[in-house]
Amino acid sequence: MKTAICYYSRHHGNTLKVLEAMAQGQDVDLIDVTARAAVRLEEYGAVGFASGIYFGKFQEAVINFAGQYLPQGKDVFLVYTCGSMRKGYTQAMAEAVQAKNARILGEFGCRGYDTFGPFKLVGGIAKGLPSQEDLENARKFYASIIAGK
Repeated sequence: MKTAICYYSRHHGNTLKVLEAMAQGQDVDLIDVTARAAVRLEEYGAVGFASGIYFGKFQEAVINFAGQYLPQGKDVFLVYTCGSMRKGYTQAMAEAVQAKNARILGEFGCRGYDTFGPFKLVGGIAKGLPSQEDLENARKFYASIIAGK
């Protein structure tokens, strides 16, 4: 199954590391939402949306991208990295894709090195993350998504 994963990954590239692990050996196109290129997501069997967590939610560019390009009724999965794990990070993104009558197949989140805002003052949190175990768990998550399709 051909899959697109639309993402935003800055600062330390944590999200992109996770996505590259998922995509390894798979039929996956990674689409940077800041590339300003029009995309045709209708061509994909499933679409992932991925981001680091900014102020408790997905980066706005990813949410807006879904609103603009996600076709009605598409199967979707969500991926995120964050400095610390909390509930609710995917709520705004889930609302955006549900507005397109999309079915959310699952979500994967893991911690990633974070020096955003006040964390910079203390040298950051979650140093060394995502770990090899996190990347392997990401691969397993993606494998379960495509196995269920």
